Amino acid sequence: MVRVPNVTRADVVSAVRNPLAFIAARWTPQPRTVRRSALSALVMSVVIVVTGGAVRLTSSGLGCPTWPKCTGDSLTTTSAMGVHGVIEFGNRMLTYVLCAAIGWAIVAARSQKPWRRPLTRLGWAQFWVVMGNAVLGGIVVLVGLNPYTVAAHFLLSSALIAVATVMWQRTREGDGEPRPLVGRAIQQLVWFLVAATALLLVVGTVVTGAGPHAGDSSEVARMAVSWETVAKMHATLAWIVVTLTFALWFVLKAVDAPRGPLDRTRDLFLILLGQGVIGYIQYFTNLPEAMVALHMLGSGLVWIGALRVLLSLRDRPDETAELPGQADRKTLAPQL
Repeated sequence: MVRVPNVTRADVVSAVRNPLAFIAARWTPQPRTVRRSALSALVMSVVIVVTGGAVRLTSSGLGCPTWPKCTGDSLTTTSAMGVHGVIEFGNRMLTYVLCAAIGWAIVAARSQKPWRRPLTRLGWAQFWVVMGNAVLGGIVVLVGLNPYTVAAHFLLSSALIAVATVMWQRTREGDGEPRPLVGRAIQQLVWFLVAATALLLVVGTVVTGAGPHAGDSSEVARMAVSWETVAKMHATLAWIVVTLTFALWFVLKAVDAPRGPLDRTRDLFLILLGQGVIGYIQYFTNLPEAMVALHMLGSGLVWIGALRVLLSLRDRPDETAELPGQADRKTLAPQL
């Protein structure tokens, strides 16, 4: 028979004042648990992008015509809203799943011994990006799917993916001072590659904003640019990113770089090839919804791949950042 510990009034007060510290004092997750929690947050940050694209591709962008309620009288979708209401409301509900995954990552990072403060901050950064994007998503609905707000909504989701990727990587390394594994010239090349990838994502949102998939069955204003011209610009940028990745791999081989940067560069190159094939297929087949959805998934994977190349350029040894409880004694204010 398991003995249930007595819960004192002090325990209750402590849990209310600082629930994360209360949990951390009673639970120490394994390192793999912390890694899995960070990975779950990263996976959900990609899933929410894909499902958001599904809302647009199924013309369900205004399935719930208002925000934060689905209709003026109902918080949830109604039968009168039909399948579009279900799809739109379902995407909204997935935000709570994303928040749960991020919450697990925050709790696991806060409970790890020794406490790694940067991991906790990365978890909270994800939470606040999600909150900001939820508000922006409401604005998107309220302004009738204005393409510029839709583009901003996607780019903020890409920022979430970036933070989640960094946190996942940080769970797989120590807190020591980073040590570069390659020379400065290669580091600069990779930074240029990441910047080009970010620009590729931005131009991709313009292609979306000017293209035919407005996100709603009614007529929605598009960006006042030529869709085909912007699509060709997007393809040119994609080839630049592919070329930079290919050149980087050869440079890394020439300088006998460690396996980490080489493997991550190879992974990015393969993802880019798959994404390029999907991109050309959707362009020459008049943007079928299924191919556009795959392309959105690919955009998230390309972004993660580019960031992983950047993060692989340094090594961080295992060093104790803070002893258990040390940070709690530094200040009397509750730590989140």
